[in-house]
Amino acid sequence: MIDAREAITRAHEEEWARVIAALTRRFGDLDIAEEAAAEAFAAAVERWPADGVPPNPGAWLTTTANRKAIDRIRRENKRDDKHKEAQTVYGNDPPEPVGAIDDDRLRLIFTCCHPALAMQTRVALTLRMVGGLTVPEIARAYLVAETAMGQRITRAKTKIKAARIPYRVPSAEDLPARVSGVLAVLYLVFNEGYLATGPDTDPLRPDLTAEAIRLTRLIRGLMPGDGEVAGLLALMLLTEARRTARVSAGGDLVPLAEQDRGAWDAGLIAEGHRLVRERLAATAAGAAPGRYQILAAINAVHTSARDIRDTDWSQVLALYDQLIRLDPSPIIALNRAIAVAEFDGPQVALAAVDRLEDTLAGYHAYHATRADLLRRLGRGQQACAAYDKAIELAGNTAETAYLTRRRDQLR
Repeated sequence: MIDAREAITRAHEEEWARVIAALTRRFGDLDIAEEAAAEAFAAAVERWPADGVPPNPGAWLTTTANRKAIDRIRRENKRDDKHKEAQTVYGNDPPEPVGAIDDDRLRLIFTCCHPALAMQTRVALTLRMVGGLTVPEIARAYLVAETAMGQRITRAKTKIKAARIPYRVPSAEDLPARVSGVLAVLYLVFNEGYLATGPDTDPLRPDLTAEAIRLTRLIRGLMPGDGEVAGLLALMLLTEARRTARVSAGGDLVPLAEQDRGAWDAGLIAEGHRLVRERLAATAAGAAPGRYQILAAINAVHTSARDIRDTDWSQVLALYDQLIRLDPSPIIALNRAIAVAEFDGPQVALAAVDRLEDTLAGYHAYHATRADLLRRLGRGQQACAAYDKAIELAGNTAETAYLTRRRDQLR
C-alpha cells in the first residue's frame, strides 16, 4: 500500500501532462490549464496526507483541475466588467477621488451599497456587480427563485437610474450608514466560498473565503470600534479554520462531529477567539451584541471543545435564543433546532423542525436535518425519504455525496 506522498509523486509524473492536455483542449488556453493543474496538485499535497489517497487519483486531479479552471475563467471574465457595470448603472460621470478607502474592490462595494436602496436589494445588486456571484447563487443565498432575484436586481438598477442616485465614492462619514450592507455582502460571499451552492464548481472555494476575510480585515482597520465588523471577522476566521477538515479525500462533506480537530488551523482559531473575547468584554460594559457577534460566539464554543462530546450545548442553545430575538428567520430557527437535538433530544428538535416546513420546504438543509433526526429516532423509512428530498435539492457535490452515503447506510 503506497502512502499519500508517494501517490502524489506518481500522480505528478503520470498525470501532469495528461491533465494539462485535457484542460487545454477544453478551454483553449495553456496558461489557464497549467495554473489549474498546479492548483489541483497543490490541493492533493494539502488533502491526501490527511484524508488518504482517493481510489482514482488521476480522475480526482482532473476533476479538481477542471473546477479550478472554471473558477479562474469566471473571475477573469467578471473582474474587468465590474467598474464598468457600476458606472453604467449609476451614471456615466466618473467617481470622485478614492477618499477614505484605498482598496479598489472594497471602495466599489461601499459605493454600490447605497442607503437609498432597501437592504436586501442593495446587497443583491452589489453581490451581482462586485461580489462575483451569479444570479442563481444569489437566489439560493436568499432562498428565492432565480427569476424573482433577477427581477429584483433589474428593478434596483431601474430605480438607480430613475432616481438619479449618484455613483459617488463614500467619505469616512458615510461609512457607518453603509457598513451593514457591506458586511452582508461579504458574509454571503464568504458563505458561497465556505460551501458552494452550485454543482459545477469546487464544493469549497477558498478564493472567495480568502477575499471576504481580506476585505473584512480592511474594514476592521477603517472602523476598529464597530462590534459587528469584529464579530464578522471572528466568525469568518473560526469557520475558515475548519476548511481543510470539511471535505474527505473521496469528496464527501465531513460534518462537524466527524472532523479531525487536529487538522483545524490553530492560528486562525486563536485570532478568532481573541476577537470574541474583546466583544464579550464590550458586552459586559454595556454594548449590545449584534448578529455576527453572536454567531462568532457560537463558533467559539464549537472550536473550544476538544471533542464533539465536550461541546457546551447549553451555552450554544442560550446564544441561539439570544440570536433568534435579533433575527427570527427560519434559517436561524433550523440551526437552533440542531442544538436542541443535542441538549433536549431529537424528538423535541424534530417537532421544532417540522414547524418550519411551510417556509423551508424548498431548502435542502431542512430535509437533511429532518433526515438526521429521523435516523436518530430509528424511523429509517421516513429518514430515507427525507434524505431523497435533500439530495434532490442539494447542489453542492460534497453535500450530495455525504447525504447519499448516509441514506444508503440506512438501506
